[in-house]
Amino acid sequence: MTTDQTPAEPGKPTDETSSGPRSPEEASARRSGDGPCEGAGDGPEDGGESVGAAEAPQPSTGRQRLVSGLWPPRLTRAQLIVALLLFGLGLGLAIQVRSTNESSVLRGARQEDLVRILDELDNRTERLHEEKQRLEKQQTELENSSDQAEEARKQTAQKERQLAVLAGTVAAQGPGITMKIDASGSAVESDMLLDAVQELRAAGAEAIQIGKVRVVASTYFSDVGGAVEIDGRKVTQPYVIKVIGKPEDLEPALNIPGGVVQSLEKEQATVSIERSEKIVVDALRSAKRPDYARSSSR
Repeated sequence: MTTDQTPAEPGKPTDETSSGPRSPEEASARRSGDGPCEGAGDGPEDGGESVGAAEAPQPSTGRQRLVSGLWPPRLTRAQLIVALLLFGLGLGLAIQVRSTNESSVLRGARQEDLVRILDELDNRTERLHEEKQRLEKQQTELENSSDQAEEARKQTAQKERQLAVLAGTVAAQGPGITMKIDASGSAVESDMLLDAVQELRAAGAEAIQIGKVRVVASTYFSDVGGAVEIDGRKVTQPYVIKVIGKPEDLEPALNIPGGVVQSLEKEQATVSIERSEKIVVDALRSAKRPDYARSSSR
């Protein structure tokens, strides 16, 4: 049997293992993988079989390449620090924006409402200035009086009457307002009445009475069984608040945007305010002698 051989190219050595005659033992060793390794990597052109060759890997899809590139994450120390800083910055900005939105109650107020708020602040400043001038006048009178002892007694009696009004031990009358809150079927609680009292005090209220209870410095509010109690006494609806003070200061203080009246109206309560030149506050409180506190004046 004649074997055709391809003539070798000039200058290229002839591979006898691939083109020369093989004995039956060499052919068997080549097929079983025991032969020389030179023919193991030859392709189909040699007519041989690859030894232990695995199947060709399947090409990966775009999604697989994306997943393999993102997970597991390969972060450096610098990238981790930058990520933490950006997270903290974003959290701080979110908190600042939220607090700004919550605290900017007057942002959407009308111009006339803002003017009224500024007037209220000016009135408070004026009241403090007047109080300062009054005290300075008393001091001057004491220093210049020929009978300082008599002047001191006169001022002491006047101060005693003022303190009695503030302590609620005597009745009082004068200009002011009457505020009526009809809370039938609404959720008006004791803290809302307390807010009204604090706003009135800040506006210069000198005497306050709710129902038949005189409001003084030690007054406390509580909710008991769905009703409001003041100093342990139940107050029935509608809540009537009589206040002695300057009406031009008291009423605007209650009607400022986001103030007492708007808060009560949000709870479906009906609020009415009436000015008067004569308000009588006649609910009294008994004077209690302190157990431990003593006057420091000599």
